Amino acid sequence: MKLSPFRLERYFAEHEFSTPYLLCCSDCESFSTEELLQLEEGGRQGLLRLRLGYTESRGSEDLRNQIAALYGRIGFDDVLVHAGAEEAIFNFMNVALQPGDHAVVHSPCYQSLAEIARGIGAAVTEWKADPQDGWTLDLGFLADAATDRTRVVVVNFPHNPTGCLPEKGFVRELARLSDERGFVVFSDEVYRGLEYDPPDRLPPFTDINDRAVSLSVMSKTYGLAGLRIGWIATRNRELYDKLAGFKDYTSICSSAPSEYLATLALRHHEEIRERNLRIIRGNLDRLDEFFSRHEDVFEWRRPEAGPIAFPRFLGESVDAFCDQVRRKAGVLLLPGTAYGREYGHVRIGFGRRNLPQALEHLDGHLQSLGRKPMPPDRHV
Repeated sequence: MKLSPFRLERYFAEHEFSTPYLLCCSDCESFSTEELLQLEEGGRQGLLRLRLGYTESRGSEDLRNQIAALYGRIGFDDVLVHAGAEEAIFNFMNVALQPGDHAVVHSPCYQSLAEIARGIGAAVTEWKADPQDGWTLDLGFLADAATDRTRVVVVNFPHNPTGCLPEKGFVRELARLSDERGFVVFSDEVYRGLEYDPPDRLPPFTDINDRAVSLSVMSKTYGLAGLRIGWIATRNRELYDKLAGFKDYTSICSSAPSEYLATLALRHHEEIRERNLRIIRGNLDRLDEFFSRHEDVFEWRRPEAGPIAFPRFLGESVDAFCDQVRRKAGVLLLPGTAYGREYGHVRIGFGRRNLPQALEHLDGHLQSLGRKPMPPDRHV
């Protein structure tokens, strides 16, 4: 397998831990281990008693039961725990695709959702979201693009990086096309639960289609990226068994402390999610104010879910702009070119508490270029 450099991950590897203010993170505010253990009486003692041997390759039964409770039609035997979402993507693509197969991938996308399929030797068609129509997808395009070699269709809702969320009728029609054409829907749902209006929340795809695979992780909605716990949920038993066997050649099993902490966190998933939504909503209001005052620099579209957005940069070179902001203001923005050369956008992350400080430094930089200043923050 030959894989191209992962543009987004190489960018973060170079700049994430050396830039003072991160304004492009895809995850939510994290917890210290102590804060997490305080969510539950006896949590600290349970961690100290934990045996550090091998764990079950599928994930502990307690953890899989907590994950299954997030779904409507999934049992613990339908959950396969992985080392983050990335391992789950890698394993799924290697099991579901062969050279000469075809995949259709929602775009722009996290690069591995398309790149691993290409590395296997599958043909990949990008199903491009329309920025002129709220980053929506056209189901007619998929109906035309799918062939008798199409094995996988990848979608991501709520969407990284645009924050787009389709209506429920969209996913039901996609499920119907899956049944009609025979492809497997791989549904990246790592931001599910962060909808600003809960009635807009889509059902997990595996709940509405018995061949589909739903992907999730502790990193995004729950802000616990350091645990490195992700999972797939599927009622597709044949595919599940192949994935479980393939995992024997990757991580084999997860870290025992990570599984313990993830299980504890998921027992309190509503509390954690609501805390992160409060941070997101407050920061989103700040962003609305900020972008309304810098309409000469950015074209702002308010996202519908999640902690990230994808405003368009109105200058000539988004790469040069992001480099200048990083060097002169100490603020890290992700240039849209990490998703493809055609995206003259920046990814903004607003799931963390230090967003006001990052915005202040970005505003100061724009002011130094002759932009009008941002008024004092009215939020407490």
